[in-house]
Parts: sequence; structure tokens; C-alpha cells
Amino acid sequence: MRNFIQFTAAAGFALTATAAVAETEITWWHGMGGHLGDVVNQIAAGFNESQDDYTITPVFKGSYEETLTAAIAAFRAGEQPNIVQVFDAGAATVIGAKGATIPVQDLLTQNGVDFDIEDYIAGVRYFYADSDGKMIGMPFNSSSPVLYYNIDALAAAGVEAPATYEEFEAAAPAIKDAGYVPLVQTHLPWEFVENFHSRHNLPFATNNNGYDGAEGTEILINSEEMAMHFTKVKEWLDAGLFGFHGTSWDDNQAHFNDGSAAMYIGSSGDFGGLTAMDLPFEWASTYLPHWASITEEGYQSFIGGASLFAMAGKSDEENAASAAFFQYLTSPEVQYMWHRETGYVPITEAAYELAKEDGHYERFPAAETGIKQLMLQSGENTHGYRMGFYVQIRDVENRELSRFLNGETSIEDALATIEAEGNELLGRFAQTAN
Repeated sequence: MRNFIQFTAAAGFALTATAAVAETEITWWHGMGGHLGDVVNQIAAGFNESQDDYTITPVFKGSYEETLTAAIAAFRAGEQPNIVQVFDAGAATVIGAKGATIPVQDLLTQNGVDFDIEDYIAGVRYFYADSDGKMIGMPFNSSSPVLYYNIDALAAAGVEAPATYEEFEAAAPAIKDAGYVPLVQTHLPWEFVENFHSRHNLPFATNNNGYDGAEGTEILINSEEMAMHFTKVKEWLDAGLFGFHGTSWDDNQAHFNDGSAAMYIGSSGDFGGLTAMDLPFEWASTYLPHWASITEEGYQSFIGGASLFAMAGKSDEENAASAAFFQYLTSPEVQYMWHRETGYVPITEAAYELAKEDGHYERFPAAETGIKQLMLQSGENTHGYRMGFYVQIRDVENRELSRFLNGETSIEDALATIEAEGNELLGRFAQTAN
């Protein structure tokens, strides 16, 4: 009898151990620190608690650039994570690496998860898709560039928030006379280049903005519209109507936070941070301005932020776990929580409706600005762009546009240099992608 008890106890232990081993474990590398990292951990914990088959472990890998570099090195060594967060400028690098990822749309459908790209809000659907409209990366921390304004400052100047840059030019002198720097921005390439093209429905690159393939893709930045815009920006800067404090996001936004700048162009994802700061003035947000001289009505903007890619080379069981996590992540409740806690847009129509039903935008109108901007009219050039080595191209844009604003070069030479160096980088990328 004693031996029987020992046997059954051992067998029970073995069954328990087998059950524990059967739980499939996956990893998620990301670049979200601070409060955002806490919310990432909350999402992962919620998924793990929601079922007994899978466990996901989020791992902070540093900045966006550091996370991408680590993922590329890990893939080459055969040690890649199941899911990796890749920022907008790095998407082409990952998508162009043949065999590195599984298109998220395929991953979901192959594992029995219903997928309809029309479930996603308009401005989100195609940024991380291929030229046929298949979603390759799952949009995650998606944002849109918007205009934040100090309500008290504009009231003191007797003006309203501008919808166009023409309206800004008309209002800026009064804002300056009221004791404020009228405007600062936080990211020259994203706000004044990439989304300039989207808001005006202008082509940003050949080959369908790069979506039709890397071979022969060239950047289209040296245009009359770009030259006009930056010439105006320099005029504003010289007249004290615009503040430029280098390429650091925080160094520019600080002038809005301390009340010296009346308006700043930033991310819709800044909403959560601004709310937490409890600024000593009332503020609100509106759409990123456009030039009425180019288009009477502005178009939707590109999304910024990052998406999640499922890495290839994993077992069927782990791929099923990744699919289950994406299904959980895109549920209305989780998307609304992410939107509410961070300020990033909810990526699905259902999550947006849930936020409206809960009265979120009645309590916080500024939280809806980025979403509504992503749902404006679309055009053939508003889906996004797909350019390899774009991280490096952004560096060239920052360097040359800063030199222009600092009076070190002309706008013609700055744009020509960006185009020349950008096309050289695109040519090199095309060779690596073939």
C-alpha cells in the first residue's frame, strides 16, 4: 500500500510537471520605458491571466533603434524573439529582410483568428501593409502629429487655433505681441516632412511611395512645396514667430510646457504625459495645419510610433501563442485601456466606439484629435511610405534642415543634399533586399 501511494504521488507530480511544461512560452522585445513600459507589462500580465495555454514575457531592449539592432542581431544568430516592436522608420528594414517575419495577417488567419483590415481605423490600416494591402506588422503604439495650444495664450492674443498655415501667419504677430513664442515643433522629419506629404496628398517617393519594391525607389523631397514650406518656416524663425531648439523632442516641447510657447506640434501620444504634468494653464489640441494654397482641405496624416512584428523561425505552437496574443491585444477592451493610459490611438473601430460610449472624449476632448485626423479624407499618397535605411535618411534630414534653419545653407542646397544622400541610401538598401 505504501509503495502504491508513493507511485501515485510520483505519477501525480509527473502529470503536474507535464502540464506546466505544456504551457507555451513566448517573448516580446520592446522599446517602451517608464510609464509606457509599465502599461506594456500590464497588457502582458492580463494576457497571461486570461488563459492557461500561453505565457508571454515582455523584455525592454532600450530605445527603438537599440531594439531594432538587437532584433536583427538575434535573428542572424537564430535567437530572435517571437514578437518585436519596430518603429515607423525601421519598418522597411524588417519587412525587406526576406524570411525574417511572418505577415501578421497570415499568422492570424492560419491560426483560426478572424481578420478584416476594415476593422482598423482608416489611417492605421495600410502603413505596415504591403502593396497588395496585406497587413505585415500589427500597429501598436500608433500616434498622429497634432497641434497643441495654450488656451490662455491664444485668448490673450485674441486669436483662435489655426487650421491652416495661412491662418497661423495671420495670427502669429498678435501671439508674439501678447508675450509668447507662437510656435515650436518637436520632430522635423515626422511633422514637417513626412506628414507634410500626407496632409497635402503629395508623393513622398517613387514606386508608390516605396510600397511597390525597393528597386528603383527614390525619395521626392526636393520639391517646390517643400522649398516653400521651409522658406516660410525660416521667415517665421527670423521674425520671432517660431522657435527652433535643435532636434531634441524634449528641448522643443519644454517651451510649451513652461508657458513661453503658445503652440507646439507634437504627437497625439503626448496627451497622457501632458495630462499627468498638470500644467499651470488650460490647453487643447487640433489638427496638424496644412497649406490651403496646396490643398483646400487637409488629408489624413501618417501614423507614427511603432508596430509589432512576428518573427519567423518559431514552432507552430509558439506561432499559435503569438496569434492568441495579437487577438487579445486588439480586443476593444485592451485597446481602450492602452489608449486611455497612454494617449496612443486605439487601432480598431470597435475600441474607438467603446471609448466614445464610455464618455472618454467628453472628459478629455484632446484625446480624440489624433484619431479624427487619421479618419480624414484619404488619397493615393496618404497610406504611408516604405523606404529602407530610412532611419539614416532621417538623420540626413535633421542635419540639413537644421543647417538651413541655422543659416548655414540654402533650402535649395539642403533639399538637394537630402535627396542625393537619401537616394544613395535607398540604392544601397535595394541591393541588400535583392
